[in-house]
Amino acid sequence: MSAAFTEVLEASSAAPASVARTFNLTKRYGPVTALHNLDFELRRGELLALLGPNGAGKTTLVRMLLGLAPPDSGSVAVFGTDPRESDVSRRIGAMLQVGRVPETLRVREHIDLFSSYYAQPLSLSDIFRIASLEDIKDRLYGELSGGQKQRVLFGIAICGNPDLLFLDEPTVGLDVEARRLMWAQIRILVLDRGSIVAEGTPAEIKARAGAKRIRCISRLPLGEVQAIPGVVSAVVDRDGFELQVATAEPVVRELLKRDSWLAGLEVTNAGLEEAFLALTHNNNNAETSKASN
Repeated sequence: MSAAFTEVLEASSAAPASVARTFNLTKRYGPVTALHNLDFELRRGELLALLGPNGAGKTTLVRMLLGLAPPDSGSVAVFGTDPRESDVSRRIGAMLQVGRVPETLRVREHIDLFSSYYAQPLSLSDIFRIASLEDIKDRLYGELSGGQKQRVLFGIAICGNPDLLFLDEPTVGLDVEARRLMWAQIRILVLDRGSIVAEGTPAEIKARAGAKRIRCISRLPLGEVQAIPGVVSAVVDRDGFELQVATAEPVVRELLKRDSWLAGLEVTNAGLEEAFLALTHNNNNAETSKASN
């Protein structure tokens, strides 16, 4: 959003005090278990990213941390108490995809209105500066672009000077410097089927997944390539294929075995997205194996 947001990240405390914790947290919706015996801790000054496929439990966990849903068993605590307490909610800010505000108010009117809900909000000038709203503060919200609206919603989320901030798609609208700083400080929690399958820094997540990217030119049909054990995904890439794999060596051996005309073989380390896919793919395979035994 601006260099000012970089200031917020750099100023965050590294003290280990706990801000939010869950203990054996379980939440069910009818026959579906959204969260299963989930234990995790969020510490003061920490940036935590939740990753997971659809239905992994991310939204349910955030809703419970916001005090919008009670647990079926286990417990969740924010600032050491039930997040449904009003004193807790005043210390939390949130910018979620479901957020909607009237389009007929001006940006400064939105910020002023939401700031009035808090006892000690940030000053309007600080909010405008941190969220880069100075140049659009007098414009109607309905006239803004998608990125500008994101900046307004971010300004609303921070206006109460919260001790805990929830951001959906947090890097949207950030400049390159702030984006790099955020990813350098972030810890990642990967959820799948309501359980934690991995956690750590981006580098640790990628190392644990061992995910690789394979590019090659092959005469094999796409369906056969996709069916090779260890292939997480495969797509047509120009005159060949691009594969995301959990482990490269057995897949390469199988490709060479099936296609003696294989060419242009290239194996590289995968990025965070590919590592995430590999981790959840491996977890799904493990669950399938358990179910069949």
